Amino acid sequence: MDLTDRIREHVRENGTGMVHDLMFAVVWVAVVSFLFEFVFVSAPRWTFYMFMLAGIPAYFGFFLSLELARAG
Repeated sequence: MDLTDRIREHVRENGTGMVHDLMFAVVWVAVVSFLFEFVFVSAPRWTFYMFMLAGIPAYFGFFLSLELARAG
């Protein structure tokens, strides 16, 4: 199996999850950017980066809670 076939198979198996991951990332960046552009205008720049980094645990927390809700 060559690389192209492996990539196609991976996308076929995980396509929906990859789209959900991308949507979460785009929404998170958009919300944080909006907040720091219009709400927290005078906040230091490092807080913007901390909010962006907070997207990592938020991602795992959101999808873990979603998985638990589906199981329960």
